[in-house]
Amino acid sequence: MTRPWQATADGIRIAVRVTPRASKNAFLAGTSEHFAARLAAPPVEGAANAALTELVAKTFGVAKRDVKLIAGETARLKRLNITGDASVLAGIAAKLYGAAHDG
Repeated sequence: MTRPWQATADGIRIAVRVTPRASKNAFLAGTSEHFAARLAAPPVEGAANAALTELVAKTFGVAKRDVKLIAGETARLKRLNITGDASVLAGIAAKLYGAAHDG
């Protein structure tokens, strides 16, 4: 089964499709390829990337410094590394993903 996250040596890597200029910030299950993030921030001067980093940190219960954008700086589809306990982070990802994709 494909899923939008994978364990790494120091945490997990996630794929996220971003929709800027949404009415409010939300981090949701997306497809089998990526999570979905709706951000109130516009895609200007890094505002959406900063908002995404903050939202992902809050969702996964880590500090903002533990979330790194590794691909997709100017694209809608982004990849991020989240540093921390891989099993705990993967559990959070599975819970987020599973809530929308279970039966």
